[in-house]
Amino acid sequence: MEINQIFVNLPVKDIQQTKKFWKAIGFTINEKFSDEKSVCVVMKEDLINVMFLTEEYFKTFSERPVPKGDTTQVLISIALNSREEVDQIVSTAVENGASQHEEPQDYGWMYQNSFWDINGHGWNVMFADVSQMPSQH
Repeated sequence: MEINQIFVNLPVKDIQQTKKFWKAIGFTINEKFSDEKSVCVVMKEDLINVMFLTEEYFKTFSERPVPKGDTTQVLISIALNSREEVDQIVSTAVENGASQHEEPQDYGWMYQNSFWDINGHGWNVMFADVSQMPSQH
């Protein structure tokens, strides 16, 4: 079995602010899947998308309650092509209303930085050079 596309669905309070935030940090919007109740952020063309849905609309997909307050349901990790891209996206996210999640971590072969987006969702952003990964014996 092979997956054709991935759509991650996350609840948000304000669609327009969410759309503005993700465009500001460099992602495109798939307008076909976006309306007043949702915005589709393209993470990787034709493969990975994040659907940000108003809390009311999100509730129509599950009988479980939308987490409130400072709970964490999921942390999303994305890999980029360089350490510079990692820091750039985190810096741009913070400049546009996100907050730093933790200090950057440098493992030599892997580098990661992270932020909480304007809706409180956690994003770990990383770069890894697998050829430099230590062998595990």
